[in-house]
Amino acid sequence: IASVLNATTPFWTLILANALTSDEKLSWNKLAGIALGIAGTAVMIGPGLLAGLGGPVWAKFALIGASLSYAVALMVARRFRGVPSPVIATGQLTASTIIMIPIVLFTHGPSGLFSASPPVWAAVLALALLSTAFAYILYFNLVASAGATNASLVTLVVPASAMLLGFLFLGERLELFEIGGVVLIALGLVTIDGRLFGRR
Repeated sequence: IASVLNATTPFWTLILANALTSDEKLSWNKLAGIALGIAGTAVMIGPGLLAGLGGPVWAKFALIGASLSYAVALMVARRFRGVPSPVIATGQLTASTIIMIPIVLFTHGPSGLFSASPPVWAAVLALALLSTAFAYILYFNLVASAGATNASLVTLVVPASAMLLGFLFLGERLELFEIGGVVLIALGLVTIDGRLFGRR
């Protein structure tokens, strides 16, 4: 259920962009495409989705709040379109590091910083430099060039990409419902793009 609620990020982004911007207005193909993407995420999860329906209501609202927060963050990122992406990413990650270090020291103490093995530090550096810093540079470039709504579509692509990478590199089995979900997500992205149907 968390994946489905997280997949509502493009919907909230579209609503905010329609209200706050002049160049990212709501359209039927965008609404239809986002609906297909959310449906595809639900189908891809398959029977596991039903198991999550009985969770606490507050947790579901927290997930919706997180998705709405992503949408608000995208609106803020739009305002920095004139600033080079590496500068934005550096400022954001430096600020978040300054905030997190005292929290980590308070909750785990300083011992954890020095007891980690070299492979752990290598993994941390890989995550920090490639999966975070470099990814955010691409992210802010995408927001500047393609807009907040298009950038938000990553929340639809991530679960499908994870599933396909697991199949290719980890030997994980693909179920029919997972393939069906990916097809729906792809159809949603094509619908949002609009060129196949002669509209943007």
